[in-house]
Amino acid sequence: TSSNKDNNNNSNNNNHAMNNDAEEQQLRIDLAAAFRWAARWDFHEAVANHFSVAVSEDGQSFLLQKAGQHFSTVKASDLVVVNEKDDSSSSLSKVTQTDPSAWFLHSKLHRAMPQRARCVLHVHATYSLVLACLKDYEFLMTDQNACRFYNRIAYDRHFGGMALDDAEGERVASLMAQNNSSVLMMANHGVMVVGPTIAQALDELYYLEKAAKAQVLALQTGRELSIIPNDIAAKTERQWNEYPTDICNLHLNALKKILDKEEPDYKE
Repeated sequence: TSSNKDNNNNSNNNNHAMNNDAEEQQLRIDLAAAFRWAARWDFHEAVANHFSVAVSEDGQSFLLQKAGQHFSTVKASDLVVVNEKDDSSSSLSKVTQTDPSAWFLHSKLHRAMPQRARCVLHVHATYSLVLACLKDYEFLMTDQNACRFYNRIAYDRHFGGMALDDAEGERVASLMAQNNSSVLMMANHGVMVVGPTIAQALDELYYLEKAAKAQVLALQTGRELSIIPNDIAAKTERQWNEYPTDICNLHLNALKKILDKEEPDYKE
């Protein structure tokens, strides 16, 4: 009987390990797809900017791309698992393979919001960056896409240089952790988008930049803007989040189907 119990326990442990391996592989594939599409959408900048996703419940371990890799070339196997607390030589070796500003920003965000920030996307996309460069700018409710972010954007008003130390990473994380924001507009820098899944974070990033582009173009006309009233903006934000179909996963799955045909190596 004892032997049977031991065999059952070993079998359960093996199944759990296999499930974890399968889950991590799916995260790798999905994040690689996010990189490829960010490049296609022109959200990338040289070999800078960074995406990550947690592979542990506490957010301490997460996948991150290697330093110097262009978004358009990232494969599932390229991503490195790093651990925020692990100071072993093997872990530190992995950390040195990644971009230092990515490490300081993403490690603190995953730790501060282990469930809400399972996935962290940071870009310097053109139109959201333009708005982040305007003094004291507040994201305007100018269209349906903008309303998705009603009362869900935090603002970092003080550009303090590159995030190359723990203090800057902690400061940025605290700004997002203070409220229910999924977006941080970083003054003179770019945007940070977080989500409980890769699909949700990527979908939010896509619509954020779409809304920012519409806003910049509307401002360029010099005409008076038609601002959506707060009550309607709040209603529309609820409708986005309570939409009858799983729009985020449907979007990501559609994007992966295109990659499966055109760039199947992203899964490798």
